[in-house]
Amino acid sequence: MYRETEKTEAGPWDGAESIWEKAYAKINLSLDILSRREDGYHNLRMVMQSVDLCDILEIQKADGIQLSCTKSEIPVGRENTVFRAAELFCRETGALGARIRLHKRIPSQAGMGGGSADAAAALRGLNRLYNAGLSENTLREIGIKVGADVPFCVKNGLCLAEGTGEILTPLGEIPPCRILICKPEIGVSTGEAFRRADVAGRPRKEYTSRVLEALSSQSLSSLGKSLGNDFQTIMHIPEVEKIRAMMLESGAAGSVMTGSGSAVFGLFSPEGKEAMLCAEKLKKSYKDTFLCAAIYPE
Repeated sequence: MYRETEKTEAGPWDGAESIWEKAYAKINLSLDILSRREDGYHNLRMVMQSVDLCDILEIQKADGIQLSCTKSEIPVGRENTVFRAAELFCRETGALGARIRLHKRIPSQAGMGGGSADAAAALRGLNRLYNAGLSENTLREIGIKVGADVPFCVKNGLCLAEGTGEILTPLGEIPPCRILICKPEIGVSTGEAFRRADVAGRPRKEYTSRVLEALSSQSLSSLGKSLGNDFQTIMHIPEVEKIRAMMLESGAAGSVMTGSGSAVFGLFSPEGKEAMLCAEKLKKSYKDTFLCAAIYPE
């Protein structure tokens, strides 16, 4: 999954050897907000799954950190998670730096972990580029300094995540299915979502326990019925409910908002016909519509 090495395509890096690293998006099958911590972070309990929708990082050695992005609205300084991850890697290993080009496809403010996935991919890619030999655990320890979801995105797959998201327990695989993801135009700031959660209080639905029980049965129907996200209840986004209704009417086993939003996903039968028909309907109103599959580490 993480072993592709090739030359860059035509452009300013032509002729220089680069590595390419995929940054996989994630979805939350469940998300329970347990409590606010004294340090301002929140204790969470959630089940996360990586999907094959991804950004791609093109990386080569350089002096200092140089970051560019295919989307002009994405900042490329220290406010970018890739930049911070690269700085931390160089501090840890003594590497001189890197030139990184971020090919962006995961929507922003979607609850899909795009920034965290990019940071994790930067750490994996730099580890390969410099033959640094850092273990996955070390990469995760570096990653948590960038963001709470980065350790999961270093690992990928299906995991129970606890604490702020850094305590990970692998869970095997979800039942075979197609995953349809749709993000409305409205975006959600993670910080604002947590502020709203602090005001609203915790819904106390215990979605994660239900999802874990459903996963043990390997029943797509049971898993679909168990999906849940405290943020969906707290945020009350009309477009989210509209998309969920369309997915359920189109035959999804279950549908829920992911992360702090605003993207919504539905789990469909593995044959894919219902998912494809639903995707065609949604694309008429929502350009950020993606038909995906679950992915796992090699």
